[in-house]
Amino acid sequence: MTAEPRWLTAAELRAWRAYVIGSERLRQRLNTELQEGHDLPLADYEVLVRLSEQDKGQMRMTQLADEVAQSKSRLSHQISRLEAAGLVRRTHCPNDARGVLAEITETGMDQLRTAAPTHVDGVREHLVDLITPAEREVLADVFERVLTHLDKS
Repeated sequence: MTAEPRWLTAAELRAWRAYVIGSERLRQRLNTELQEGHDLPLADYEVLVRLSEQDKGQMRMTQLADEVAQSKSRLSHQISRLEAAGLVRRTHCPNDARGVLAEITETGMDQLRTAAPTHVDGVREHLVDLITPAEREVLADVFERVLTHLDKS
């Protein structure tokens, strides 16, 4: 016999649904703004950002997949599209013959520089400026805790 599930209380359900719907709609809005303004999906923007933050603008594909929370297979397809657009290139890892690096190109950096103000304005308008500094701290603490928990399992 299995134990009865710990059903969510009304307050817990309210918080869960607000998170699920709010986070999805926020991602959709940010994606739409990047697509309409720069013909760049949010997922591609995130890849370009992660690469731009690295030394020499490059990162191992496995690490990049973790950073953008995607499977290696899905990221590989995405990188192929970004390569075809001239925004990234793949290179071999110099210290690991099996390793593959993704590297942002100058065209990719130009695209990122152009799109970044739109994205930052959207993040501010649709989230950051709607909450207090204390709420931002709580939001960061909560999701850092969730990420730590999920990384353990």
